[in-house]
Amino acid sequence: MPQLPSTDFLHRLADVADRETLPRFRTELAIDTKFKEGFTFDPVTEADRQAEIAIRAAITAKYPDHAILGEEIGLTGHGPFRWVLDPVDGTRPFLCGLPVWGTLIGLTVNGRAELGLMSQPFTGERFWGAADGAWYEHQGKRQRLSTRDADTLSQAILHTTSPEHYHGDLKTGFERLAASVRMTRYGGECYAMVMLAAGRIDLAVEPSLQPYDIVALIPIIEKAGGVVTRIDGGRAEEGGPVLASATPGLHAAALHLLNNGG
Repeated sequence: MPQLPSTDFLHRLADVADRETLPRFRTELAIDTKFKEGFTFDPVTEADRQAEIAIRAAITAKYPDHAILGEEIGLTGHGPFRWVLDPVDGTRPFLCGLPVWGTLIGLTVNGRAELGLMSQPFTGERFWGAADGAWYEHQGKRQRLSTRDADTLSQAILHTTSPEHYHGDLKTGFERLAASVRMTRYGGECYAMVMLAAGRIDLAVEPSLQPYDIVALIPIIEKAGGVVTRIDGGRAEEGGPVLASATPGLHAAALHLLNNGG
């Protein structure tokens, strides 16, 4: 594999984004909406736009030959290295003043997620995954992330951001899964995914993700010992209905219920 950018560079990109997002958090912002299939309201703010512009400029200055896919600007460039950016994942909680949003910065090489970082600047937390594992840093203290050793659905904690976007067979499958676990919680956005990597949540299901919603999170979860796939069992880099699980056994059991019961 070609040499990957350093994790120091990931953190420099997060620093750039934090300078755009944090000063705008819990302030009065103009809110626009853009089209997103299945949603009547998909908000976007100056924080989203300016953070993506700043991250892109920093990437291009260092790696002018890398492609970049971002939620706000789309795809630019081409080649085996592609940065995948969500400048504010969780714009709705951002607007509500809830600190469960984050900046997602991921890198794919030939379509596979190899580096990923989530920055939550209000709480001062960073979560990232790279070749040397999955890591968490807060107030200068760094520790390795590890998913919980949970193979029993009846003891598992399940999370999804919102139940309103489940329809048809997937809604029925999610209801089967929710009826089989210890507890189901809602509203955590990308923060719930990193809490899965941190061993606090065991299952996270999302019914309709875009690549920029998930690419950065894949290395964090996988390097922490978890599993991330589409509901059909395929790789999750292109988005769609996605399941993340703390262990392979839990993942297999949850996929079974989501797809066909049992």
